[in-house]
Amino acid sequence: MLYLSLLCSLGLVSAAMTLAPWLTVQDQFHTAFSEDVKVPVVLGVMSRCPDAILCESVFNRVLQRAGNKVDISLSFIAKPNYSEPVYGVTCMHGQAECAGNVQELCAAKYHPTSVWWSFVQCQNFQGRDKIGTPETALSCAKAAGIDWENGKAGECAGEDGRGSEGIRLLQQSVEDSIAAGIRKSCTIIINGQQVCIRDGTWYNCEGGHTPADFMRQINEEYDKLNSAD
Repeated sequence: MLYLSLLCSLGLVSAAMTLAPWLTVQDQFHTAFSEDVKVPVVLGVMSRCPDAILCESVFNRVLQRAGNKVDISLSFIAKPNYSEPVYGVTCMHGQAECAGNVQELCAAKYHPTSVWWSFVQCQNFQGRDKIGTPETALSCAKAAGIDWENGKAGECAGEDGRGSEGIRLLQQSVEDSIAAGIRKSCTIIINGQQVCIRDGTWYNCEGGHTPADFMRQINEEYDKLNSAD
């Protein structure tokens, strides 16, 4: 856990949060690209992990430029634990992280990417120790345009991040992460291929780890997916 303290001492987490929210480029070009196949991008994360927060801030910049070509999702890392009384999994940073995972999964299930991604970015901006709290979820839902108190996402998550539907989503997400071989937060998968890991440092990143590097890889995969036979 030493690297967590190091990240905080270097100010990387707070610096990452100063990035502008993702502009909804994909909304502007929805009609033009409606027939195109988007590139699936999966971020294997834990909601309270500093590396995940940094990774998501990098992809915030990627989505500002290439959001119309990307179908992004989060896959959560935890340890299945059937004796855990609330979530049935053990989250590395405690039950509050499990709650944050649930909130983000529920927002993603019931809202378009531009909305749930803004919700995630808002949670990150509040600081990792606030992620998963009812107050942060409610305030970030309002900021993202989500009716948390009366809508489906809030019902899914529950007032305290313990909604039954949200817990099932978390358990399934954890199973999916295990099946995909995602063990480190943050693991980046582009079009089914693991391309980079951020865990204290960047590694296994043959194609690079800057926003420009990820945009280049996404553009390459987009061209492949949409090339004429």
